[in-house]
Amino acid sequence: MDNHTIKTVFKEYIHPLDSKVIQKMVDHAQIDRYVKKLDFLTFTNLFIYAQLKGLRSLERISEHVNRKKTVQRQIGIESISKSQLSRKLGDIPSEIFESIMRHLVQKLHQIYGPKKADQLLGKIHLIDSSTLSMCLSQHVWADFRNTKAGVKMHTSIVFCEGESYLDKLIITPARPADETQLDALIVIDKDALHVFDRGYYNFEKFDFYCQNGIRFVTRIKSNTNVHVIEELPVDPSSPITRDAVVKIGNMKHPLRLVETVDSRGNKVSIVCNDAKI
Repeated sequence: MDNHTIKTVFKEYIHPLDSKVIQKMVDHAQIDRYVKKLDFLTFTNLFIYAQLKGLRSLERISEHVNRKKTVQRQIGIESISKSQLSRKLGDIPSEIFESIMRHLVQKLHQIYGPKKADQLLGKIHLIDSSTLSMCLSQHVWADFRNTKAGVKMHTSIVFCEGESYLDKLIITPARPADETQLDALIVIDKDALHVFDRGYYNFEKFDFYCQNGIRFVTRIKSNTNVHVIEELPVDPSSPITRDAVVKIGNMKHPLRLVETVDSRGNKVSIVCNDAKI
């Protein structure tokens, strides 16, 4: 992403953020009490820019701000230190970001109308997690490994009409497995299709979803026991190399197994519980 593109995308990212509404949330949580320089909105804009730019450490963010006049103008600060960023991170409760997310989803409903927004948010739900490493001495509650702490950010992103929208966000310590949060990310809606990776693999949950009409698609693990019920015909001109009805692991319900290859020629095996997909 070049500088011009980043500048354009940055404006698109901060445009939906209603500064007056967010400021009321900040004032209520007293996050900026006694703050003279790095207020919450400036901090948020800075980290949106850092994400777009791929700045992966507080030190790099600090260096980038201190030597880039264009960044200083966009963000609204002339300099910032690594220690200031670290202190601000420790002062901000994660609940404020959850409140902002709910505010943005509500704005989506206002823009499209409740009925259309529900239709949009009921299509493809992309579920995944990201692990964020932190200093163990300052975040003992989130111990992850011997030398570091960490949190997991579980997200459900709705994809529709070429656009994506954040629907759910759950933050947990990094140690528990992804599958522990799968039920909380699932939407009880017959029109929703949930797509998630192998970190959320759980045969018992899959059977429950099949029984209750909750549609899902996921990749199959290479060591999964697969019992073939029926091999289905495949069009030779199709990128699909295999189509079958199977049972996996100790599941009671059958699934559709589809196999293909990626751009590097590696086999990709996908299962779903909707025969129409």
